[in-house]
Amino acid sequence: MPDPPLPRHLQLEVTSACNLRCTMCLVRYRPPVNKLAGAMRPELFHRLIADVPVRRLTLQGLGEPLLSPYLMEMVGAAVRNDIRVGFNSNATLLSRRRADELVASGLDWLHVSLDGAGPRVYEAIREGADFRQVIANLAGLAEAKRTAGSATPWIRVVFVAMRDNVGELPALVRLLSGIGVDELRVQNLSHDFGDTAGEYDAIRSFTLEQALWSGADRDRAGASFAEASQVARELGLNLRLPSLSDQGGGNCTWPWDAAYITSAGVVQPCCMVMGDDRVALGSLTESSFPEIWYGEAYRDFRRRLDSADPPDVCRGCSLYHHTF
Repeated sequence: MPDPPLPRHLQLEVTSACNLRCTMCLVRYRPPVNKLAGAMRPELFHRLIADVPVRRLTLQGLGEPLLSPYLMEMVGAAVRNDIRVGFNSNATLLSRRRADELVASGLDWLHVSLDGAGPRVYEAIREGADFRQVIANLAGLAEAKRTAGSATPWIRVVFVAMRDNVGELPALVRLLSGIGVDELRVQNLSHDFGDTAGEYDAIRSFTLEQALWSGADRDRAGASFAEASQVARELGLNLRLPSLSDQGGGNCTWPWDAAYITSAGVVQPCCMVMGDDRVALGSLTESSFPEIWYGEAYRDFRRRLDSADPPDVCRGCSLYHHTF
């Protein structure tokens, strides 16, 4: 199997620190990280931009990107180099001043996590967040775009569908249609963590209880999806829904097309892994990115993923099973 060219898409964890403790996120189950200690250093970022012919940058990982003191420097560098750039945020820190700054920066997209249509469900999932403030911040971002006469950033709301919140989806479509967002993307939980043990027990148990792909709530989820689709058509909101059925594993191209790099410089095959103790293909503190990309660990990972015996970390991945 020939080596692929260096990737044109990198996803960089610009910080591993977060101000929330969300129920479905690995951050909740680990000790808090200081926002300075958890930030990717600018010198690492700029080295990657120099070493890789990247044309698309996703500046997010397990942490909240707006906590990074270097975020705007990174966005600016990407825009100057004609690289499309964006990130996902919980929007709790998305003040109107910051929204104006992001619109003016040339940011291509901003995805906002919103997993409920009201405070009760949303705040139980996104522990530490204020629903009304997040909605106000989201509306402020849309208004900042209108005021500037800008088509960017593209505003996508991301809803992680689980048993506890899937019934909220039609109401969320109605709410968002009045704010001015561009799209609502619904996704399943990312992984079943079936390949893990020890410190992953809590998040594995949570996923087993909440995942829609198990089938226990499939009829209710399907009805909610159908109603949300009808409402979205009526109100003109772009809506993307995931599959509720396992489509079979395979055809994942992440390790050929892109790479995920933690704030500490650990290179992983994709963003779905979570936890650099699960799989690490190299460290940028020891090697350059091209050396890692063309190294034996990456080659072996690609060979296995392209076979009937994929790496253990891929077996429980919803992207691998086409349910994400």
